Amino acid sequence: MFAMEKTTTPAEKKETLPPRAWLAVVLLFFVGLLNYLDRNTITTMHTSITVAIPMSDKQFSLLTAVFLWVYGLFSPFAGYLADRFGRSRIIITSLFIWSAVTWLTAHAANFEQLLATRALMGLSEACYIPAALALISDYHKGSTQSTATGIHMAGVFIGASLGFVGGWIAEDHSWNLAFTIFGGIGIVYAIVIAFLLKDPPQEKLNDPASTLPAEQGNFFRTIKELFSIPSFYAMLAFWSLLSIVAWLITAWLPTFYLQRFHLSQKMAGVYATAYLYPASVAGLVLGGIMTDQWSKKNRRARMLVPALGLCVATPMVFLASDTTILTLAILFFMIYAFTKAFSDTNMMPILSTIATKEKRATGYGILNLFSCIVGGIGIYAGGYLRDAEVSFTTIFRWASFLIPVCIVLLLLIKSKK
Repeated sequence: MFAMEKTTTPAEKKETLPPRAWLAVVLLFFVGLLNYLDRNTITTMHTSITVAIPMSDKQFSLLTAVFLWVYGLFSPFAGYLADRFGRSRIIITSLFIWSAVTWLTAHAANFEQLLATRALMGLSEACYIPAALALISDYHKGSTQSTATGIHMAGVFIGASLGFVGGWIAEDHSWNLAFTIFGGIGIVYAIVIAFLLKDPPQEKLNDPASTLPAEQGNFFRTIKELFSIPSFYAMLAFWSLLSIVAWLITAWLPTFYLQRFHLSQKMAGVYATAYLYPASVAGLVLGGIMTDQWSKKNRRARMLVPALGLCVATPMVFLASDTTILTLAILFFMIYAFTKAFSDTNMMPILSTIATKEKRATGYGILNLFSCIVGGIGIYAGGYLRDAEVSFTTIFRWASFLIPVCIVLLLLIKSKK
């Protein structure tokens, strides 16, 4: 017992964080909030937008699908930009541009213009998440990594949960007003963090595990090295399949509540976001703390905690899609959101165990590419099936069958550290 304490405690005491480590997390918390608020608020405006700009459910689903496809396609290069030119610079630029595009969205007058702004949104937002998570992993390398990531991702999910505000504004005023407000806030905040958000000092970024040569800045070299890691393939498949489930629920849950339980657009948006995402926030923080504590004793904790969470999430999606009781549907989806969040809080920490720091943002960009492409296909397929009068119960039920496959893939990932 005494020997074990001597081998573990000193290492933990030696761990020190660079200056601004927690300030970076706080600043990125609010950037992540705006990121998901701006991208997801359109899903709570189904009725207002389709009345103002007539379109089918398939076309409406295309607004989110196109965002995801553009977002995903640009993500690997966006991650490379963060690896090559600095995380904070890319984050600030990305925030400013996507906020300007959000403001521009309010001025769309037809479906084609709205679709174009969604594509521009995907292009500009693609630069954020890989850079932000890589910056956090630069500051937090050890027993605070999953917790710091979870706090940042909590901001992301709080932003998603506030999507109902867009639906509320759209119903009480106009759908344009929400985009004008959110875009303006983002532009101002980008100017503020330009003076506060910094990369860690260069000497703090030295990673003894790094084996890249000095000329590692080549984009295609980085891609090749990532795909030489066997576990990276398991990560790709895991995150892609889980994204189908997550994006189907994100994009269609407001409409599911509206149609299944005959709610107003406002209340459907509240139930789909204001209840779901706080559960995700709790899961992100608790999952991060649990993982960091368990990782001190078990090196596979970053894979095991998400796997356990998904074991609970699977039956919750199935039950939520089948019940005719609103309260139960909300409860089941909340439990799903809570336990699925264990995966979100651990993706970059898992990637950090198999890839060196010079490849992490690019690696996360590749994960985004695959997850967004298949997620967008899943959303578009959902709209197609709805036009064919396939019930949400059937769509969500079949989506839940993908989660056990994700668990198996997650357990195939082998840590190098």
